[in-house]
Amino acid sequence: MNFAAQFIYANYIRDGSPNRVGFSDSDENDPFWQSEEQRLGSTKQGCSTSSKSTCNKDAPVCNGVAGVRPTLIHPERLKDFGIEEEECLNGEVKTKVTKVVGAPEIQLMDPPKTNKKRGSESKAVTPPKPEYLRFDDISAAAFKIQLRMQKTPCMYSRLSKQYGMEIFLKKEHLHYTGSVKERGVLYVLTSLNQEQQKKGVIVARDCSFSMAVAHHAVELRIPVFVIMPASCAQPHLRMYRDYGAMVISYGSTARDSLNHARHLAKENGYLCLEEDDSAVYLAGLGTVGMEIYEQVPKLDAVIVPAGGQCSLLVGTAAAIKHLNSRITVIVNLFEHSMGTHTFHLAKTFVDKVISVREEDSLVAMLRFQEFEHSMVDTEGAMGLAAILAGQLPELKGKRVAVVVSSANMELDLIRQCVDRALVLDDRVNKFTVQLGDLPGDMAKLLDILAREDIKLLDVCHRRHNDRGDLFKALVECVVETRDKTQSTQLRRTLSERYPTLRWLDR
Repeated sequence: MNFAAQFIYANYIRDGSPNRVGFSDSDENDPFWQSEEQRLGSTKQGCSTSSKSTCNKDAPVCNGVAGVRPTLIHPERLKDFGIEEEECLNGEVKTKVTKVVGAPEIQLMDPPKTNKKRGSESKAVTPPKPEYLRFDDISAAAFKIQLRMQKTPCMYSRLSKQYGMEIFLKKEHLHYTGSVKERGVLYVLTSLNQEQQKKGVIVARDCSFSMAVAHHAVELRIPVFVIMPASCAQPHLRMYRDYGAMVISYGSTARDSLNHARHLAKENGYLCLEEDDSAVYLAGLGTVGMEIYEQVPKLDAVIVPAGGQCSLLVGTAAAIKHLNSRITVIVNLFEHSMGTHTFHLAKTFVDKVISVREEDSLVAMLRFQEFEHSMVDTEGAMGLAAILAGQLPELKGKRVAVVVSSANMELDLIRQCVDRALVLDDRVNKFTVQLGDLPGDMAKLLDILAREDIKLLDVCHRRHNDRGDLFKALVECVVETRDKTQSTQLRRTLSERYPTLRWLDR
């Protein structure tokens, strides 16, 4: 961190910013935390932590799975949720009538003071959303999270020569939980006061944001509760437990679990964290822009994805434009509009907005796997998808940084996306053709495919067809080619030989 950032951060601390997160040694005896003997068990035979408990050196660590980080939450804390410890680990579902209550919003910038008239009743005033994001806030965030947040590489891509520009990939998907959202989450958690840290936080959405909260809250010794519906995938629940969070199954839908989390936050004083556009969260994400500017000299443009929440766009664009206003900031998003407030914050920083089709993003995922030897999700591939689709011809010959934001996708969904991308890239094709019912006709077709060096994935030979010729057989083939050139050559060869050839739509 340069001297200017340190100076800004020092002034920021004196203005009333919360101090660095941490607990003194005396906090180890806090009743909200488990002791080391309770969490890990004793390694000596015959020892005991109490008259009612026995020691077993081979006993598994608590929270279900041996070899993972134990939960930091004392079993007594579960009384706040009206359940026993065994119920949350076994995944039993409980339902209750809940009331949706908004969680308190954390603000980095102090809200404006309001004048109250004498004799008038005081009314609760909701803090206004930030109308701008200061570079001082981003610098303070960078200084505060630098010890716990790794600096991700911004590497020259092998795809540069193929598309006629110098492409540098900012690989934010290499974070521990596979998402850039760790930056904003870490700064939010370190900005909490000590009382909130001791009480704990709750998340209730199965997403990259919740994963980041679970991981960094445990790292900061903040109790974290993850409330998920019974329909949540078991591998995801196991992942949250591996991070060290207390996982509780509640309700049958995501709305049930979210409402329950908000109810618990109000009743017991926990903080229900949801991804929003608060100034603290935006400042943490803005550190991406500072790193890109340091890692890529003489930068011409930055492409930032804006899938779902657009907080990454606001923070990154604010940092880049402050450091060098001549750098072009391009935002690419799926075919939907941004939120009104987020767009209001970003419109002063963004030079161009483009829309990316899902098909282009799937092909970009395939390019990542082939050329960068890594798998990202559709949101992480959005920046490269805009280049692949030919939507940015003005960047030819320039130095371009692309933010790769995330890589969180289930294995079965990855397989489906790759299969679909191969079809969209004209690498997997399906066709039907009518062959004679004579010996050797099928062998001739297979011989043509072999001479063209075509990989046959599937073949279906139908002799009985009510609508076909009595002495004909319908053959359906699925083939894989190296590239579009070979696919075009195969179409030409088969069309000349078989007049009944029909290529099936993608």
